Amino acid sequence: MNWNRGNSSSIPENEFAGLITKLQQAKPLVHNITNVVVTNFTANGLYAIGASPVMAYAPEEVAEMAVQAGALVLNIGTLSRGQVEVMIKAGRAANAAGVPVLLDPVGAGATSYRTKSSLRILEEVRISLLRGNAAEIAQLLGEKLVIKGVDAGENNGADQAEIGRWAARRFGSVVAVTGKEDVITDGHICRIISGGDALLTQVTGTGCLLTSVLGAFAAIEPDLMRAGTAGLAFYGAAASRAAERTAALGPGSFQIAFLDELAKLHPHSLKGHAAVAELSAVEAGGWL
Repeated sequence: MNWNRGNSSSIPENEFAGLITKLQQAKPLVHNITNVVVTNFTANGLYAIGASPVMAYAPEEVAEMAVQAGALVLNIGTLSRGQVEVMIKAGRAANAAGVPVLLDPVGAGATSYRTKSSLRILEEVRISLLRGNAAEIAQLLGEKLVIKGVDAGENNGADQAEIGRWAARRFGSVVAVTGKEDVITDGHICRIISGGDALLTQVTGTGCLLTSVLGAFAAIEPDLMRAGTAGLAFYGAAASRAAERTAALGPGSFQIAFLDELAKLHPHSLKGHAAVAELSAVEAGGWL
């Protein structure tokens, strides 16, 4: 099923512009239980955007840390049984305290253990926002899309909006399905965010950092559709600006420029570098 672009409407950038200033002023604490490959990059990216990162994994302290945070981000990139238990403990504490919890099911579908662990977390913790690529989210729904290792292959024309809609309704979460374009939906409203650059796929951890950045926005904006839309748009704008600066240099230079651009974000950064459209209808059987 394809999006009916003729029935989508653009959303002005000033709808979300003020949230970047709010984030930079609030400097929210984001508690990350994430994978060892991306810890440093995630911390630097959160600092750059104006948030305050903490990485706490010990079972003796995760619940206490989670309730102090503005958001809790769970990332299964380097998975272990002990880590799943810690995530559930932290997630339950965050739920009890009203702290939003985000889940990044990295590589769901690459192994049955990853899929089952993600589904267990979704069952035992109230997830506010679920972010993954089309293949990962589809795997959680029992659909088979191509996935290799922890990276998604081609989605074979799968409709991100439909995948997101069914996931949102099944798991009771806002769902962000990211790719060449990003989709965010609560099962009723669906938005498409254009921006970013292909160089994001050549730097380890950019998807993981994105989930943590969405956590920073969720920490300062209770409307998770608004928070998630803003996070996706500003992240894409920073990537677009970084790619322009490093077009002839490659992914190493892009990574540094990207952190710089995250640090330079301001309310007008979206102009010319990211766009948001709300999907109002698609072909029969889909969005209406």
